Amino acid sequence: LGWKFYDADDYHPLKNKKKMEEGIPLNDEDRIPWLCTLHDILRREDTSRQNTILACSALKKMYRRVLISGASAIESNQPKQPGENPALKILFVHLDGPMDIIAGRLEKRRGHFMPPELLKSQFDILEPPSAPENFITVSLEKSLPEILLEIESAILQG
Repeated sequence: LGWKFYDADDYHPLKNKKKMEEGIPLNDEDRIPWLCTLHDILRREDTSRQNTILACSALKKMYRRVLISGASAIESNQPKQPGENPALKILFVHLDGPMDIIAGRLEKRRGHFMPPELLKSQFDILEPPSAPENFITVSLEKSLPEILLEIESAILQG
């Protein structure tokens, strides 16, 4: 597609990486500053009219709201200020599959700070996207070419 690509894992602060290396799941307090950083990257790219793909385990609805609106999503009881940046238009792709398939893929990953043992903690907090979120769900049980084609088709259809 010629879009810029970011891997959210590259932006975790060192303390988050160390925590995960030790087998300790991240909590909301660990993730929110990281998600705000990712929002800032997406905002910068959007401002420069650069289409962007971000690989990110935005496990909870609140995390996806932070990616769309930044820190203001956390202070949802605060009214929007005049001239405040509008929410980003993001299509979330929920890669859905059984834990054993994902675990098998994690086992093959080398040199990554998140051990496969943390996968269950991610499934435990997962809130799959739902209406009115802008999302598609793609099965991980499909082949990689089929997964990519489904995502590309959804992007091109707007």
